[in-house]
Amino acid sequence: MSKHSEQTDQGRRGFLGTAAGIAAIGVAPGVVLHAVADVTPRTQPVTSQVRWGMLIDTNKCAEDCHACVEACDQEHGMDLMTQPEGQDAAKYAQQKPTWIRKARLKDNLTGRVTTLPILCQHCEHPPCVDVCPTGASFRRADGIVMVDRHICIGCRYCMMACPYHARSFIHQEVETKPTLTPRGKGCVESCNFCVTRLDDGQTTTACQDACAQDGHQAIVFGDLNDPQSPVSKALQGMPSRQIRADLQLNTGVRYSGV
Repeated sequence: MSKHSEQTDQGRRGFLGTAAGIAAIGVAPGVVLHAVADVTPRTQPVTSQVRWGMLIDTNKCAEDCHACVEACDQEHGMDLMTQPEGQDAAKYAQQKPTWIRKARLKDNLTGRVTTLPILCQHCEHPPCVDVCPTGASFRRADGIVMVDRHICIGCRYCMMACPYHARSFIHQEVETKPTLTPRGKGCVESCNFCVTRLDDGQTTTACQDACAQDGHQAIVFGDLNDPQSPVSKALQGMPSRQIRADLQLNTGVRYSGV
């Protein structure tokens, strides 16, 4: 990695590390944008000592449940978007940004139907990063693949390179957005493992919390490098696989039951 790339990467990490602190600043007397108890906001750059990852147990994923999708939409502001006046409903549904989608798989031999959430797989060797001409797509040292909206030019090469179709392009003006999730027309975006939560000292994602609250417990999240973490223990206790393992991307999201 060049010296310039190292400086850029450190700058991104520093920015992400201070984002949570900025969110806790009062905008007026008695008004606080965001506050979480019993957590320690990040003050140091992320390192490769941690690799965030997820296991999704499709045997526990209910076909008619969309709690993870809805929680993701609420966490990152997709639920605040509205259909532009005069736009075809089908076109809007096709273009609406989605960070998680539910896929339905059917075994033609047995007839067994499996549903699974598809999101950014947070690859160790992400194709989206390889093809990005500006460096807007990047992978943090802790394994989270992200998009820097300040330098994304909307070319969508990363969308074409992603074998999981996990990225979305924002086609319309975004008038209302959460403080911690800046979003804007002409940029690409995708699941970031609720990075502002992690950098604020929390250890769960919105989709994981929603799945647990609905009683399914299909999503386990944590540090893949820690053998004592919930996700590592879950991976040790059941067979799992990567989607498109043949691509040798070493994904951070694994699935069991498929």
